[in-house]
Formats: sequence, C-alpha cells, structure tokens
Amino acid sequence: MQTLLTSHSHFVIRERNYSMGVYSLIFLASFLFAGAYSIECNKNLLPDLSYKLSGTELAFPCKSTENIYKQTQRYIPKNVIATRLQIFQDSAIVALPRYKHGVPYTLAKFGLKTRGCRAILEPYPCWSIQEEGNCEALQNVIDIVLDPNDILWVLDLGICNTLEQPVRRCPPKIVALNAATGIVVKTVDLSPYILPESRPQYLLVDYAPDGTAFVYIADAGTGSILVYNVSLAKVFRIVLPAAAVADVKDVLYIALARKSCGNVIYLTYLSSPRIFSIRADLIYQGQANGCVVESGIKPPGTKIVLLGTDNGAALFFRYKGESDIYIWNSETTFKPENFLLVQKGGDCRLATQVVPGYKRLMWSLESNFYDYISNTVGCLGASMVVQPLIKTCD
Repeated sequence: MQTLLTSHSHFVIRERNYSMGVYSLIFLASFLFAGAYSIECNKNLLPDLSYKLSGTELAFPCKSTENIYKQTQRYIPKNVIATRLQIFQDSAIVALPRYKHGVPYTLAKFGLKTRGCRAILEPYPCWSIQEEGNCEALQNVIDIVLDPNDILWVLDLGICNTLEQPVRRCPPKIVALNAATGIVVKTVDLSPYILPESRPQYLLVDYAPDGTAFVYIADAGTGSILVYNVSLAKVFRIVLPAAAVADVKDVLYIALARKSCGNVIYLTYLSSPRIFSIRADLIYQGQANGCVVESGIKPPGTKIVLLGTDNGAALFFRYKGESDIYIWNSETTFKPENFLLVQKGGDCRLATQVVPGYKRLMWSLESNFYDYISNTVGCLGASMVVQPLIKTCD
C-alpha cells in the first residue's frame, strides 16, 4: 500500500502557502498511478492508522447517565452515524447529524495518537453544548470546516430527526469554535436568510487577501449560495443560473480550490451533468451576480460526489454508488483524462469526506450511509472508519 501525503501540514501553513502543498500532492499522485515512483508498499501502516467508529462506542459523563439516556430513548446506538470530518492537530472531529432520534451528541472527537482500532467518541467541545432543545447548544450539526486560524465553523440545521419525523428545535445557525479551547467565539442566526424552500447542506470558509473571512452555505432548495461576510456581519445570496440548478430535490455540493490564479468555488448538483465555478475574488468585491460559469461536463451517465480538497487545487470525488476515490487537479481541464484514481474502495463503505491533516496525510471518512438511511444496518448500527487514503499494491 502507498499512502497519499501532503507536503505541508494543514495547521502550520498560511493562506499564501496553500498552493504549495497541492503541487507536490499532484506530483506525487501522478507518479503513484504512473508506476514511476518507487515506494515500497507498507502493508502494516493502514491497521495502525485506521480508526473504526461505532454508535456503541460513545463516552458519557458516567455510567448512570448512559443508562438514563438509553432508558429514555435519547441514546440509540444504531441511530448514530458520522458524516463529516475535520482534523485538528492529533484529533479527529466528526459531525454526528441527528438524522434520527437517539443521538446524544451531534459533534464529537477522538484522538489519532493511539494505535488505530476502535475509537471512543467524546462530545466536542463539551457535553453541555449538546443539549437537544437548548437553542444555545448544538442541535443538528450537518457540516464542519476548520479554517487556517484554527477556528472550527459548524453548520447547525436546528431541525432534528430529519430522516424520521422532523422536529424544529431551534433556528438554523453557524457556530464558530476555537478548536484549541473549545470556546464559542461567534454565533450567527441564519433564520432571517432561510426561505421556506431552503435546504442548507454544505459549508465552506474562505479568507480574502485583506483577512476578511467569508462563509459559504450551499442552499440546494433555492439554488443559491449564502455568503456571510464575517467582518461586516452581513449575508447575501448568490443565485445560481438555471443551467446550474437541478429540476428535482437534490444535493448541492461545493468545494473551495486554492489555485495559482486565486481561490475558486466549485459547485454541482448530484444529478447535474455539469460542474460550475465562481471566482472568489468577485465575491470579495461584491460582484458575484452573474459570476457563475460552467467548468466542465461530467462523464456521460455519471453522478459525482465531491468529497473535499487538499487545501490546494486538488479536488477529491467519487461516483455515486461507487467506492473508488479520484483526484482532479483543478489547474487542468475537467475531463476523465485528468482524473487519477487515489484509492480502490471496498464493497461495504462509501466515503463522505476527504481532508488533509495528521502526519501530513490525506484522510477519509467512510461509512455504509446508504444502509443507514434505508434502516438496514442492524443492531450494531453504521459501519464507519477514518483512515488515510491509500493505493493498494497490485
């Protein structure tokens, strides 16, 4: 097996250096798949760095609290699933959406320093911020992003049990946490900007050259991107052109590429045959209307799931229903000739996110999500794993 590395740690580089990591990544990846980069396969690496997650392995303040949660149906292990991942130093932070009832906390972490095996999830940043029904707390975390300043941005839908009988607990919000201390540094109420047809799904965070932070939220229901200017505390909406919007209820994926020409937001609906982009500098300048352009056409008959980036120009993705993970260097044309296979997937799990992090590796979060949403996971719940991207030797 060969592991995919980045040349710079995500947590020590600054905005101006992001593009440096991607070129070494693309360079290494191209050699891996061309067979010209002779690295001895280390078949012992993956077990040491592979962390299995389970809804049965959750930490509680004490055993009596766990028992009470189980007795009152506030903890149902098979209803717990991790869907989003960020890595801060030697810890993995995961979102545990409250798709179903019985999820005791919706944001968790576990350590990566210990030898990989079964990880014990702990509430992050603390137990008290997880209380369902308390609008000062987190209700249903559906996406998380760690920015270059070690601020963890959290998208809280505010609606719980979304795969059962949805319960509107609180208004949707963005919560910014200091990743090191766990202190909440900012909360943004999104309710004034959410329309009846809105479906917030994914989150991005970007910094302009002057240091202004911008938070982007994919609103699949309205066919738009919500943009929050942190310095001005203002929100505006980029309405996507008709060609970019799906005709049916669909998922809107977004990814931020840091390219040599500047930062670019890539976006696509799952069912759309095309991928689109927005230059971030136009957003910084407030000139975003009409700035969405087509960037490529997907291979015929395919649906693409965007998984993340390496914090540079490389985008990771997979095809719907398939477990193989690919990389595309967004400095090149979006076409199959420029798609490189990063990891051959197995039969059981599909990746939901790829991120850079610990040990300068690219990490993936994988699960049997389709079994989970179809209620076929069994009493042990979802099968989840966090591990480095690897290329299995032939």
